[in-house]
Amino acid sequence: MSLHVDIRKTVRSEARHFHLHVRFDAPARRTVIYGPSGAGKSLTLQAIAGLLTPDEGRIAFDDDVLFDGTALIDVPARSRGFGYLFQDYALFPKLNVRQNIAFGLHAGWRNPPRNVAGDMVDRWLRAFELQDVAAQRPAELSGGQRQRVALARALVHSPRALLLDEPFSALDPALRERMRQELDELLQRIGIPVVMITHDPDDLQRFGEIVLHLRDGAIVEPEARAMQAKIRPDGGNA
Repeated sequence: MSLHVDIRKTVRSEARHFHLHVRFDAPARRTVIYGPSGAGKSLTLQAIAGLLTPDEGRIAFDDDVLFDGTALIDVPARSRGFGYLFQDYALFPKLNVRQNIAFGLHAGWRNPPRNVAGDMVDRWLRAFELQDVAAQRPAELSGGQRQRVALARALVHSPRALLLDEPFSALDPALRERMRQELDELLQRIGIPVVMITHDPDDLQRFGEIVLHLRDGAIVEPEARAMQAKIRPDGGNA
């Protein structure tokens, strides 16, 4: 994976003007953007996903230019090929697990049927051991199950990369480490590139091949470093 980001964005509200100016190149399969709340992490991830339009700059993934303010290129979010995991998971409360996973596979805004099936839906139900709760709604699930449903929905499209917004912050502390391990094992198994934002140093240690420190809207301590416990000398995952 090769991700290039060089963007500027000013967000205005009654309380303040926030200036985001982020520039980095991430050649590894796992990139963690790390920093305190309010640093601009979510804005950066949203810009990569196409959910936020920068004022100027350029975003490219591998050989594809996703945004270029000068060339007037702005690829829509649905066409960028990313799976996005929101911090609060953003599950549809009135849809069951199957419907939530399958939602984005259907054109338009019509809800999938309650018993929706399909190879990809069934694959991720099995992968995350959600078969027994497939007919339940999000309110009936545990925190870990809700996270698995959200991950399954992000993966059902076979995305070329996963964008993770504070993926463990909504979990109880006792559950976070188990879910980190499960996600780590899944990522190693399916080999999908990941960009994660977090303020938790434990996420940094587990997933950070490329570590970018963000503060006040800018990279303050860029560390394009390969963690030896994660990457072999030949560039593969350990």
